[in-house]
Amino acid sequence: MRYLINKSTNPYFNLALDEYAMRYLDVGEDYFFLWQNEPSIIIGKNQNTLAEINADFIEQNQIKVARRMSGGGAVYHDFGNLNFTIITNIEDVSKVNFHKYVQPVIDALKSMGVNAVASGRNDILINEKKISGNAQRQANGRLMHHGTLMFDVDVDTMVRSLNVADDKFISKAAKSVASRVSNVKDALPVGNTLDDFWSKLHYYLSNEEKDKEITLTHEQLNEVQALADIKYSTWDWIYGKTPEFTYQNGARFAGGKIEVSVVVDNGYIEMIRFNGDYLGVNDVEEIEEALKGQRFIKEDVEKIFNKYPFASYFGTITQEEVLSILFN
Repeated sequence: MRYLINKSTNPYFNLALDEYAMRYLDVGEDYFFLWQNEPSIIIGKNQNTLAEINADFIEQNQIKVARRMSGGGAVYHDFGNLNFTIITNIEDVSKVNFHKYVQPVIDALKSMGVNAVASGRNDILINEKKISGNAQRQANGRLMHHGTLMFDVDVDTMVRSLNVADDKFISKAAKSVASRVSNVKDALPVGNTLDDFWSKLHYYLSNEEKDKEITLTHEQLNEVQALADIKYSTWDWIYGKTPEFTYQNGARFAGGKIEVSVVVDNGYIEMIRFNGDYLGVNDVEEIEEALKGQRFIKEDVEKIFNKYPFASYFGTITQEEVLSILFN
């Protein structure tokens, strides 16, 4: 297959390149590119972003959140992960077969002495453990197939990023995930680095580098970057595309018990209600009304809270405590 060289580690640019290649870059034959993301959570097209991430952890650890154009579940990427994208022409969408597009990768792994197999609807396994998840999208007679390859991924960080869980469950969750997934590095001879793996995979998929490189022009690269800027890096795409959902949470603090119920549509608060036995002297409905139509993100909610004398509405329950049940 022909190939692109993509050294970007920005998830927004890389996801934009996937879409741009599928929609606009037709070279008359199949081609692929390998790429990496800096630590990021990549949400499936139809997922509820806020339900998939541990917001506090990713903020503290500066982990980016992005939404791809393909379906499937949320995945964690870091510099121990290698991704691949295959672009191909298709005549009949109904005949698209996931196994066909992972087979070249499986064959490449086997050439390195790794016995990998396709499994289920979108996985690649080694010794019955998952090392790759895949997804697809098509447009205008072209298919974009992309997948992950766990080479040396930090499983503990992956679990903490994707699961909003009490700390006492983190260790157990990490062990559970580790029992179902594996890193390719563990199946290769000692001393193999990700750079080695990248080079070997590229060498195999490019027909021992006999196939020609596709080089994007400066204009094309600018178009990819523009797509990243106006779509993939925006709040509207990452959070605003979230389907309508209801969020409920509650806790007891020194100042009393408080419960919250929020209806969010396309990332915006449609309805919010606070209940509890806290001792406020003003009607909390004033804050509830002010929050309607605001983006359901911590910064925007905090701005509304700052406009009100908080103790008058929630007694000795602090603003930080209320924010913790909304976004933790």
